[in-house]
Amino acid sequence: MKNLSQTELERAADLLIAARYVTALTGAGVSVESGIPPFRGPDGLWTKHGEPPLDGYQRFLADPKGYWENRLHNPSPIAVALEKAKPNPGHYAMVELEELGILRMVITQNIDNLHRMAGQKRLAEIHGNGTLLRCIQCGTRFARTAISLEVLPPRCPHCQGLIKSDTVSFGEPIPLDVLEVCERETRRSDCMLVAGTSAFVYPAAAFPQQVKQQGGILIEVNLTETPLTPWADVSLQGKFGEILPALCACVKARLQGRTTTT
Repeated sequence: MKNLSQTELERAADLLIAARYVTALTGAGVSVESGIPPFRGPDGLWTKHGEPPLDGYQRFLADPKGYWENRLHNPSPIAVALEKAKPNPGHYAMVELEELGILRMVITQNIDNLHRMAGQKRLAEIHGNGTLLRCIQCGTRFARTAISLEVLPPRCPHCQGLIKSDTVSFGEPIPLDVLEVCERETRRSDCMLVAGTSAFVYPAAAFPQQVKQQGGILIEVNLTETPLTPWADVSLQGKFGEILPALCACVKARLQGRTTTT
């Protein structure tokens, strides 16, 4: 973070404080420091192990039993990484921004459960949560331990619908309940903090663009420039686990300064 100036941090902090409704959009970059490799890039899981089939959801529907047998007996590299990962200081800083009343909602593209583990209360997981299961018929979500896997494929205890992982497979629609929250919160936003994402995957990539088109503010936190950088009012380049705690500390200092002067 040596190239990040105090002036940039203070400007970002002032913009967060001045905003009426701040949301955040996070991507895989925020989890790299927690030991979860990204999907894309030179060290990406898909680069090393190959991309999952683009018709993954259709394959599940065609053979749900086979899906579950493969899931139970051949855990994916991402599943192994998820079991070991813990939130990093950036996750906890976002929770603190929420507790300060600054951050109203986090929209995450990540399935790793780290925002929840850190204590984030207002959270929309647009691609699902890798620790949960979901009925594809009624949409009810379950803890993994709440559903018996003795008989495959498992069925929903409420409607007898098929149950799969809550993570959104290729070819699967984004669950409407989550998508509606994301769209509602984006419409409300006059400031969005975008962290650890290149804003490449839709529909999430459209959210910061929409905020900007609404006349709102974008604050970007990323290791390098992204396609979103030209849109950003402030671009803070560096590690998520270093920048977010520093930004949060700056926000608290500015708020304390206002309290003292009044």
